[in-house]
Amino acid sequence: MENWHTQSAEATKESLGSGNNGLSSSEAQKRLAIYGHNELLDRGGKNPLRMLWEQFTQTMVLILIAAAVISAFLGKDLETIAIMAIVVLFGVLGFVQEYRAEKAMAALKRMVVPTVRARRNGSVQEVSARDLVPGDIVLLEAGNVVPADMRVLESANLRVQEAALTGESEAIEKQTAALSKPDMPIGDRTNMVYLGTNVAHGRGVALVVGTGMQTELGKIADLLQEVETKQTPLQQKLDQLGKLLAILGFVAAAMMLILGVLTGEPLEDMFLTAVSLAVAVVPEGLPAVVTITLAIGAQRMLTRHALMRKLPAVETLGSVTIICSDKTGTLTENRMTVTTVNLQDEVIEFTPGESINAPQKANLALAIGMLCNDSLLSTNSDGEPDIIGDPTEGALLIAANRAGMQKEKLEELLPRVHEQPFDSTRKRMTTVHKVTAAFPSDALQFTPQASYFACTKGAVDSLLKIADKVWINGQTEPLSEEWHEQLLQTNNQLAQKGMRVLGLAFRELQEPANHGNSIEDKLTFAGMVGIIDPPRAAVKSAVATCRTAGIRPIMITGDHPLTAAAIAHELRITENPEALTGEMLNNLSEAELEEVVSRVSIYARVSPEDKLRIVEMLQKKGDIVAMTGDGVNDSPALKTANIGVAMGITGTDVAKEASDMVLLDDNFATIVAAVEEGRVIYDNLIRFVKFSLGGNLGKVLVMLCTPLLGMPIALTPLQLLWLNLLTDGLMGLGLGTEPPEADTMNRAPRSPDSALLSKKDIAYISWSGVLIAIITLGMGILYFDPTNPEDLRWQTMIFATLGFAQIGNAFGLRAYGYTPFSFRSNPLFILMAVLTFGLQLAAIYAPFLDKFFGLPALTLSELALSMGAGVVTMLAVMLETRFYKKKKATNHN
Repeated sequence: MENWHTQSAEATKESLGSGNNGLSSSEAQKRLAIYGHNELLDRGGKNPLRMLWEQFTQTMVLILIAAAVISAFLGKDLETIAIMAIVVLFGVLGFVQEYRAEKAMAALKRMVVPTVRARRNGSVQEVSARDLVPGDIVLLEAGNVVPADMRVLESANLRVQEAALTGESEAIEKQTAALSKPDMPIGDRTNMVYLGTNVAHGRGVALVVGTGMQTELGKIADLLQEVETKQTPLQQKLDQLGKLLAILGFVAAAMMLILGVLTGEPLEDMFLTAVSLAVAVVPEGLPAVVTITLAIGAQRMLTRHALMRKLPAVETLGSVTIICSDKTGTLTENRMTVTTVNLQDEVIEFTPGESINAPQKANLALAIGMLCNDSLLSTNSDGEPDIIGDPTEGALLIAANRAGMQKEKLEELLPRVHEQPFDSTRKRMTTVHKVTAAFPSDALQFTPQASYFACTKGAVDSLLKIADKVWINGQTEPLSEEWHEQLLQTNNQLAQKGMRVLGLAFRELQEPANHGNSIEDKLTFAGMVGIIDPPRAAVKSAVATCRTAGIRPIMITGDHPLTAAAIAHELRITENPEALTGEMLNNLSEAELEEVVSRVSIYARVSPEDKLRIVEMLQKKGDIVAMTGDGVNDSPALKTANIGVAMGITGTDVAKEASDMVLLDDNFATIVAAVEEGRVIYDNLIRFVKFSLGGNLGKVLVMLCTPLLGMPIALTPLQLLWLNLLTDGLMGLGLGTEPPEADTMNRAPRSPDSALLSKKDIAYISWSGVLIAIITLGMGILYFDPTNPEDLRWQTMIFATLGFAQIGNAFGLRAYGYTPFSFRSNPLFILMAVLTFGLQLAAIYAPFLDKFFGLPALTLSELALSMGAGVVTMLAVMLETRFYKKKKATNHN
């Protein structure tokens, strides 16, 4: 792609073979055949059938399918139906989530506009934007969406809002002169306009230099389609767990089969036993519980204004180690705001959102900003001011408004009679107003002595060149060399704080007539204002919470480095003031970039490729990265990041479709709440895995040991499946909704490289499984009568003891800091416990279930004894939890 911004307008037209009258229809058709239509090409996302297939080829699901096939082969219809129901639920939910993720490209294509006004055959014609070709000349005016990448040929106060593409909050003024640096960031190419941006002010004529996939938006589309959808850390670890369980299940089943055959048992019976053992190893309820737990977590997040688009991302939030945030509209309000008015003898600070009691001597400066202004204010449904026109001018109106002034009333007293519009050469704008008889002499702490009053605003250095006086404390003084240096120094100080600085000046006139630029001469400098897009109110505390939680915030923006550094400093994002630009990043090797991303937390004037490169490097270093943003320019990085977080109100459709989560209130603080929720969900999933695998280990040991103890097969496959789905499923679901523990946001994120289960977790699974097995086998031995093999009460005792031990296990694993039987902290858990208990009793006592389970009813004393196993298990788990908590507190102190 050529550096069109470095060529003159005439040279660009010559390069593209275009004249002032545009292309002929025949030439346009020839070029259309060469360049293709002006549209973004969809290279084709993943085929829906392939997506569906992949849902059913995950390890855990394959294990379940194998178990279902074996059950069907053995004629176990009920087991087959139950397992396949779980498989279908898991697969359909996964497919829906992934299918929705493929919509980002469609949203990007919608940004191409339908028709434009272009010069063809020497006249202005309505042309389909799809048929534009390089060399076409297009007319632009306020309100237009730019239909292609174009070189500006004419500009009449043309300003283009490029926030969606560059992240710059302010509309960029466009000019026609060639620029010198070939590798300038997009936001600094002031003689170019780009596809998908919006004309905010003025009008212009531009030459098409790039269409379709050859535009900057096309490059983003390319990046977006190159990004591969990756598994979340949880999905990867569950897949690893599934493979491990598959191996263990196969080994246990083979051991049981060999053991049985060697002891003289019939091969067919031992094959059935081996299948039973494989079923016992695999936690059939795990995929369903994980999915349902994530869904419930997503619902909880919705109440906190965070919409989860992809369920697995709910858990990934809890692993986040870095949040890369766009600045404009994410950390800031995306509303230009006057924060300081500098008079020569006093500085007046404005607090965003509050009314001010500005001293009357500020009235003159504020009135100049209000009068020399083409924008208007309206009031929205919330009673807040909406700006109609340029955001910077709107900021001046709001500042004067908050000081008690109203533009309509001021213009009645000082009606505009003449103006000289802003242009980039003069860097200023002037309006002339008639002083009416009704104008009160003390209204501005200034009494006009002439019939007309000229107001000028613009760059401070531009105004100081044409001013000869300075207004101070209600009177004028000559603009001495000392005053000149002091005012320039103040201007530089404000600029270094990331502010846009505007100077304000006035002049009294006897005649309103236009004498060239003569009305912009011998001005009196009245003061200057500092304007910035201020940080959101809740962001500072949210950033502090992130840092406490061990999460590193990073700002990545298309805005100016000084502005980015100032906002980052105010929000305390980093102690390192260093800010890198996209131009600097382009000169770094991969090794240098790896070193830079470890220490630099402010990146400015970056392109979509730069954002993508930063995110990928952070991921390469092992970080789990969340990327927040709202613009089209953010979408490739949003899709690449482990968690893409889009803004719901100001965010573009492209950003939302590329994201995993949408903040419905556009509040950065909401992501902190979401991170907390993600950590809670992960804690709860680990609780479930420990609970499930501990119980399943107990069942496997019981199944393996009963033949060695001279007893028949302990449980049938249907009885095992019931225990796995009932206790593991329902109780696991209850555990999946436990509330947060007190230290949730006071601990560092878990290491992305850490295993799903820690050594402590494995130790827990081991001892709890052994404890459950010992208690259960004890009950079996106690009630087994070798002389009466028809009496199956021993099997009922094993069935009941395993079930009640798992219920006790779940109560012991509840969130620390709450009583095990607390209803308020988690009503769903108590309801699931009551339901599980009731269904367990039904399996033992309900006559209509007898034909399925074949379990003799227990006496009350036998039932109480089996329930005692649950109490013992609960107490043991609680003692272990208290031990580790006490040990952790001791180490911390």
